Amino acid sequence: MRIIRALPREASPTRLIIHMFLLRYLCGIILHMKTLREYIKEAGDKGVAIGHFNISNIEALHGIYNAAKKLNVPVIIGVSEGEEEFIGRNEIVALIKEIRENDNYPIFLNADHHYSFETAKKSVDAGFDSVIIDIADKSFDENVQITKECVDYVKASGKDILVEAELGYIGSGSNIKDTIPEGAGILTTVEDAKKFVEMTGIGMLAPSVGSIHGLIKSGKPHINAELVKEIRDAVGIPLVLHGGSGLRDEDFTNGIKAGISIVHINTEIRLAYKEALEKFLKENPNEIAPYKILKPAVEAIEEVVYNRLKLFNNI
Repeated sequence: MRIIRALPREASPTRLIIHMFLLRYLCGIILHMKTLREYIKEAGDKGVAIGHFNISNIEALHGIYNAAKKLNVPVIIGVSEGEEEFIGRNEIVALIKEIRENDNYPIFLNADHHYSFETAKKSVDAGFDSVIIDIADKSFDENVQITKECVDYVKASGKDILVEAELGYIGSGSNIKDTIPEGAGILTTVEDAKKFVEMTGIGMLAPSVGSIHGLIKSGKPHINAELVKEIRDAVGIPLVLHGGSGLRDEDFTNGIKAGISIVHINTEIRLAYKEALEKFLKENPNEIAPYKILKPAVEAIEEVVYNRLKLFNNI
């Protein structure tokens, strides 16, 4: 507006065009934001990782976003099939888009662990920034077939959506487990990872490198950082660490140094939400205002996410 006001009343058409072009250029600088793909590459170049945190409701979204803003780092919001159904597919797309455009902030949306082409397709159509097609519990050939179907669909759509797949079974469910589930924890081989990426054309890979979904009471195994590096060098695409909840800090830092670009956390924030909610209700049995009851839960999630983001971003 200042540029326009500064023009003389009888400015030439050429001068008007120049000023309008300058105004549009400046607005473009202000409004332009790198894509998720670009932020992931940047994280890899810097030797840090982007935090990925799941939500089921808007309270968790507030807690995660508040933490990210305090540190001024990009963040990914994830919704699994169940979480997506609960919060609403189109609703969460609209929420994330509004925050990103209104605040000009790098917050992105991932369709986390979708177990069929049909459900992944719905998230692609809705406008998610990335989607995980998880067929890891099936045979290698079936995993390749369905994953490639998803990759081909995204390419045909013309949208800049990243497709991630999981190779090697690391269990399922963001919950608390007594022991490591039977069959989980079999590490992905470098040979299988390279072959899988070449056959599917995925943009990101989540290999099994030692982590297990959920919190394990008996303790989690260490991340095999050497395997992470070998797989990253072989496949040439960003790697994602699933099952981050409950891992030791050194496992995160070693994994990130070795080539992990995104880290998933879910169970930790679910537990923080539950414990804060229970504590408040126990101490305030007569309180019925939701915004008061849920505030401690938001703050608890924010604290967990803040500490994880500091670690992932080496702050």
